[in-house]
Amino acid sequence: MEEHDVVIVGAGIAGLATAIALKRVGVKALVLEKSEGLRATGAAIGLHSNAWLALEALGVPHKLTTTTYPPLRKGNVKNIDTGATQQITFPQPDKHGHETRPIHRKALLEALAKELPVDTIRFSSKLESIANLQAEEGSSYAIIHMENGVSIKAKALIGCDGVHSVVARWLGLTTPVNSGRWAVRGLAIFPEGHGLDVDFQQFVTIGKKAGFAALNDKEVYWFLLGKSSKGEDIPHDPEMIKKEVISNFAKNFPTSYLRVVQHSDLSTVTWAPLLFRFPWDVILGNLSKGNITVAGDAMHPMTPDLGQGGCSALEDAVVLGRHIGNLIIKNKKLVAGDQVAEALERYVKERKWRVAKLIVGSYLAGWVQQDGSGWFMKFLRDSIFYRHFSRLISNDKQYDCGKLPCVS
Repeated sequence: MEEHDVVIVGAGIAGLATAIALKRVGVKALVLEKSEGLRATGAAIGLHSNAWLALEALGVPHKLTTTTYPPLRKGNVKNIDTGATQQITFPQPDKHGHETRPIHRKALLEALAKELPVDTIRFSSKLESIANLQAEEGSSYAIIHMENGVSIKAKALIGCDGVHSVVARWLGLTTPVNSGRWAVRGLAIFPEGHGLDVDFQQFVTIGKKAGFAALNDKEVYWFLLGKSSKGEDIPHDPEMIKKEVISNFAKNFPTSYLRVVQHSDLSTVTWAPLLFRFPWDVILGNLSKGNITVAGDAMHPMTPDLGQGGCSALEDAVVLGRHIGNLIIKNKKLVAGDQVAEALERYVKERKWRVAKLIVGSYLAGWVQQDGSGWFMKFLRDSIFYRHFSRLISNDKQYDCGKLPCVS
């Protein structure tokens, strides 16, 4: 049986960032990833100030803030039904110099992976089952059984294995629920330059929300969110998804949007239902049990309407690393047993209210922008949400998750 201090399940944003946080406090983790390589589902990700603060705490080089990924500065939100357009401006650099930037999701994963020793990530490693082992003198271990027959013993197990997390299911967390909406995402390539005069453009109509954001002068990230209809059959072939968007779902959208979709790199086009976990399940559920816990989407799946899924996963990593680091400072090493469980409980206590709030805010943002055609919903959407609510939620995007302790 193999033995490791910490095992992390999942090599997504949460898993890689958590491994870096642990490395910086003196713990080498083993990351188990069921895929054959780094996955970049979603094509791009918007990083807000809270994400950049977390990346700073992790000590990740600022390759992602170069001119390759310029910040978003301005944009428009257009109501397709009324023709009304709201101009929006993104926050100027905050006191730390951070701005909102859309970047390639794969670039973020690669930047995180490069910070880890080459033998940290074990690909093609699928988790089969989990067990707890109570050893002598109060020490407890997590035993992980893999599909290939390998068994691994760890002082702590952290599930960063996404929305359909095996670790979350073992903890007894409720299964994420379908929001009644779906999302199509893709990346458009313009070899000669896209020539767009705004950084961000969004379109809303009854039951749909779409938009695009320029990553650089040649690449544009686009998305389309819609409400699920009974019996609706969404294709999963990228070419069919693209065709369905252009000829059906977005056929009445402006030509600027259709032009972007038309230039899609088919390898980046995906469709998926939007799932989330009820906030009360996050607050009241077992986010940790003994020396086992979860982070990222495994803990707090949310709809993408605030763009905080990946950002909050980076926060998780720093907070978890801080609590384990403080434990190492106290004991000079990571000791299996009750103290690890207590550190994980402190991590959960710090995170659960923060992420529950983000789940609620994301759901409400999606509901206001896509549901209802009555005068009240139009008033709520156009006169209140875009003018006021967006300012309130900007505070969440300035959140500082703190620093990692200095462990000698």
